[in-house]
Amino acid sequence: MASASVVVGEAEAHSHSHNKLTLYSYWKSSCSFRVRIALNFKGLKYDYKPVNLLKGEQSHPEFLQLNPVGFVPVLVDGPVVISDSFAILMYLEDKYPQQPLLPTDIHKRAINFQAVSIVSSSIQPLHNLNLLKYIEGKVGPDEKLPWVQSVIRKGFTALEKLLKEHTGRYATGDEVFMGYL
Repeated sequence: MASASVVVGEAEAHSHSHNKLTLYSYWKSSCSFRVRIALNFKGLKYDYKPVNLLKGEQSHPEFLQLNPVGFVPVLVDGPVVISDSFAILMYLEDKYPQQPLLPTDIHKRAINFQAVSIVSSSIQPLHNLNLLKYIEGKVGPDEKLPWVQSVIRKGFTALEKLLKEHTGRYATGDEVFMGYL
């Protein structure tokens, strides 16, 4: 998923005055789940706006104004709109440094970035709803589950190899960091 940052229209920006965070999300979306974990981990209050992917709400013109790609999550912070879970996590890390999502050690940071990249680039987008519908239409419904299983297996095998020497209580040590999300 490509990230996007746009300025909300004046009427929308007025409704988000006082920099109240609003998260457009779908409860089953792993990308959205990562952002909800980060928001709660950092102790940030936010309004939750559900976007039902199964009902096609991500394709409604109002939502497409926020994210023309039509993916969740989308975070609105005053006049700023950020889509893509990784971009949102980085924004939250920069703007709200309490409860850091990244370690200060440069090597541990690199491990966290790699773990996040594997999940957000090599696992999650390869089994999103759009791709599964495409596979079902082109190859058949019986091919969806084997596809998802192979993508997840390959991604988790890579994660296990990457994190083998770095785990503790959590994926990249004894503190919760982005690589855990």
